[in-house]
Amino acid sequence: MEQQIYKGKLTQFHWLKITKKEELTKNTFSLEFEIPENLKENFEFDAGQFVSVKFQSHGEEIINDYSMTSAPYEKKITLGIKVNSPEGATSALFKNYHVGDKLLVSEPNGRFTLISKPSEFRTIVGFAAGIGITPILSHFKNILHNEPRTRLFLFYGNKSSEDLIYRETLDNLAKTYHDRLQIFYFYSREKTDNHFFYGRLDEKKLGLIINQILHLDDTDEESTIWDAVDDVLICGKGEMIKALANACYHHGIPKKNIHFELFQEFNDDIYPVEKEFPLIENVEVEFKMLGKEYQTKLPTNEERILQQLLVQKFEVPYSCKSGICGSCECVLEEGEVELLENEYLTEKEEAKSHILACMSIAKTKKIKLNFDLT
Repeated sequence: MEQQIYKGKLTQFHWLKITKKEELTKNTFSLEFEIPENLKENFEFDAGQFVSVKFQSHGEEIINDYSMTSAPYEKKITLGIKVNSPEGATSALFKNYHVGDKLLVSEPNGRFTLISKPSEFRTIVGFAAGIGITPILSHFKNILHNEPRTRLFLFYGNKSSEDLIYRETLDNLAKTYHDRLQIFYFYSREKTDNHFFYGRLDEKKLGLIINQILHLDDTDEESTIWDAVDDVLICGKGEMIKALANACYHHGIPKKNIHFELFQEFNDDIYPVEKEFPLIENVEVEFKMLGKEYQTKLPTNEERILQQLLVQKFEVPYSCKSGICGSCECVLEEGEVELLENEYLTEKEEAKSHILACMSIAKTKKIKLNFDLT
């Protein structure tokens, strides 16, 4: 049995059997799914992607997104999941579903991905906090397996050592690939012998990391390790992503090489908006969603289109509101907008007038949007 479910876009779901369930810490667990032979192609994925899982919680139908910790070469779907509260939906997922049960799982999605470059010498740095380790773990396993010339540095923050998930997996990777992978653990609520590793991962901590860990480069005596960084991966809460992404940018990493994944709604901009726009009042908006046509007016163009539609109680698709997840992707059929930031759309999509409503400012008196992409 298959189902198509609308989650901003039409998403294909399939029934998959749980083959392994493991409690990782007091509030995290993992689920592993069996991929039937006839669905192998449907569940091919890139490191860093996620799937959506549909399940029942307290009599309601829930659809949640979870990043995969498995790497593509492992030929399986394994998820790392955090239980936010005993009464929450994810708690019901942990309590009520067991090995042998089947769940509706979407085909893989997401663009927190990297192009594989197995023949190049690369340096990649990862920053993760808590459950944010899940897609970065997938990335690191995949890179270590496929790119023999790439070296990796991981800086992983948690409240305490008890909250650190995948410690054994990470330590085994560091041991197996000791010449190419270094991992550093940080705790915000647990004192450490070395004060350097106490505190949150933020812009101040990044400065210390650059000066004290990523300083001397054995492969090039005239530069530092930080100078050689090709890509940065960041995954955690919005405030952490904002702080580290801006700090990386100010320390010389181009924005296009700073990749991040956001797990929770975040209403702030990752990077400061430095543009000003002529004021337009009473902006006419027409949009299509789920086959229906809607019309409204925005008081001004001082706020983004998505945020204003949500204020007016339109159930337009969204998740992060920060230009990262792509849930609010739509086609601009008439009018002009300014796309403030874009961590999701490709150049080809932009050329076809695709925009992200959460990051778009109206530049004309009338705009027409289509959220029905398929």
